[in-house]
Order: sequence, then structure tokens, then C-alpha cells
Amino acid sequence: MAEVAKDLTAGTIGGAAQLIVGHPFDTIKVKLQSQPVPPPGQLPRYSGAIDAVKQTLAAEGPRGLYKGMGAPLATVAALNAVLFTVRGQMEALLRSEPGAPLTVNQQVVAGAGAGVAVAVLATPTELVKCRLQAQSALAGGVAGSPGATVTAAVKYGGPMDVAKQVLRSEGGVRGLFKGLVPTMAREVPGNAAMFGVYEAMKQYFAGGTDTSGLDRGSLIIAGGIAGGAFWAFVYPTDVIKSAIQVDDYRNPKYSGSIDAFKKIFKTEGVGGLYKGFGPAMGRSVPANAACFLAYEIVRSSLG
Repeated sequence: MAEVAKDLTAGTIGGAAQLIVGHPFDTIKVKLQSQPVPPPGQLPRYSGAIDAVKQTLAAEGPRGLYKGMGAPLATVAALNAVLFTVRGQMEALLRSEPGAPLTVNQQVVAGAGAGVAVAVLATPTELVKCRLQAQSALAGGVAGSPGATVTAAVKYGGPMDVAKQVLRSEGGVRGLFKGLVPTMAREVPGNAAMFGVYEAMKQYFAGGTDTSGLDRGSLIIAGGIAGGAFWAFVYPTDVIKSAIQVDDYRNPKYSGSIDAFKKIFKTEGVGGLYKGFGPAMGRSVPANAACFLAYEIVRSSLG
């Protein structure tokens, strides 16, 4: 239980660090993923990540980049606590003897197991966050069209309002778990890749399996590369997840994950499955570097 408590504490602080650093990038990612395909001859609402930042700042101010942060702020620390705790327990099961270092392949297995637990907990939070982040991208006209506006329409007043509306009109608790399948498809292989790459990079910098003496710079680099590996490995599933979670419940465009994949690929090609990839990668490197560094420092200080 002492080891579980340490992982919970370190994972909580790591998650908070990750959110503070990465949320503005995540907001832009979701806006780009969620904007409607413009009619022929018209421009999309956002021409790219920089344009999305400019329009968000003009319409909503700096706070717009942190829209939807309330839900993950309340839960991301818990999600990371679960992630690192389950991973820690998986490590204990996989070790040949207490204290023995794990191989990269064993870390891949531990990360996949942790991803299963996180996906279940993350789905409602992701749905709330995406609804808040995407509502301005989904509202009103298209840039360059008559009546187009940069003023954000407000459908939801905040995280609790999203939850209340979903519970009331989208099938109760089941509605909060919309997008569970693509979330699972993101978290399991994504975390397997992330923890595997993180361990591989640490062992590379350490020149062996004993990574206890690595300096903070090495941990930052290893964490940043590991975060990049997560998104590089599973990004299209995140696009599908966001599309499903912001889809209109009363007039849905997609009947499920496979249908969303087919329609996005048919109308937008491969590029449609990588909308927002730049902001996602721009977020993942510093955010995960901060997360892993905070986790390692806190975990080490706790013994």
C-alpha cells in the first residue's frame, strides 16, 4: 500500500504539471479536429493552428485557450494517478524479483494495462472537455461566407452544464461514455508506446538498465520523446474520438467509430485523420516532459 500511495501522489502532481503546460495546445487541436468541412468554394473556419490561435484570442481572449480546463483539472490528476499506479502494479507483477529493472517490452505491457484503466475513466472527462473546446468551432458560419463571425456561440456554460445536458438528453450515464471505443483504441496502444519509448530512452541515456542516476535534463528529453511517440502512434483514433464526442446527438453524422473513419477518410482523405496533429505534437513534448519529470522527482523524494 505504501508503494501505491507513492505512485498516486507522484502521478497526481505529474498530471497537474502536464495539464498546465499542455492545455492550450489541446484546445487548438480539438478546434481543428472538430471544425466542419466547408461548402465547395468556401474557406474553413480555421486555416491552420496559428489562425485558430489568433481567432480564439480575438473572440475569447487568453482564457479561450484554457476553455474546458475545469473538467480535466478536476480529474487529470486522478487519471494520471491511476495511470502511474496501475503501471506500478503491473511492473510489480512483471518483475522476476523485487527491485529488478524491467525490460522495454515489459514496460510496453505495463503501459498497455494502465491504458485500459485510464480509458474507462477518461472518456466522460474527454467528452466534456471536447464539447467545451469545440463549441465555437462548430457554431455559426464559415470563414469567408456571408454572416461569418468570430464571436463564440455558447451552448454550454461550463463542465457541469455539459454533464447535466448530456445526462438529461443523451441517454443518461451512457451518454457520458460516448466515444469509449476510440478512447480505448487510443489509450491502450498509446500508453504502451509511451512507456516503452520512455524506458528505452532512459536506458539509452544511462547506458544500461540502471536509470536511477539520470539527471533532470535526460528525464525531460526522455519524457518529451515518449509523449511524442504516444501521439505519433495513435493520432487518427483521437480524431475519430473527438468527432464522435462532439457529434450532434439528435442528428448524428456518424453511427460509430468505423463509420466516422470511413466518412472522414472519404471526404477529407488521409489529411482528415491528422487534423490538429501539429498542435497535438507541440503539446505532447513539453507536457509529457513536465509530467514525467514531476513524477520522477516526487516519486524519488518519497523513497
